[in-house]
Amino acid sequence: MSAWAVIGLMWAVTFGPRLLGLSLGRLELTPFWHAFLRFVPVSVFAALIVPEILGSPEWLRRLVGAAVAALLVWRQGNLAVGLLGGFGAYWLARVAGL
Repeated sequence: MSAWAVIGLMWAVTFGPRLLGLSLGRLELTPFWHAFLRFVPVSVFAALIVPEILGSPEWLRRLVGAAVAALLVWRQGNLAVGLLGGFGAYWLARVAGL
């Protein structure tokens, strides 16, 4: 499957239900649909990240970087700090020979 097909499918899964919800006007959604729309981006993100981390020959380095990034974003509340810290941890793990 091409990268463009994957991007298109991710767009459809992520934004399709949200756009549909916005186009319904003043219709009240059930709690199920509110929960569904709230967790779709997280599930798409997890579906992209987890196979890349665990399916790689350098999975331990990637896992270290992802864990540091997640911890920094959680504690600092800043995505940029998490990304930089995660990349830094990945490269340190690589230099250390993990």
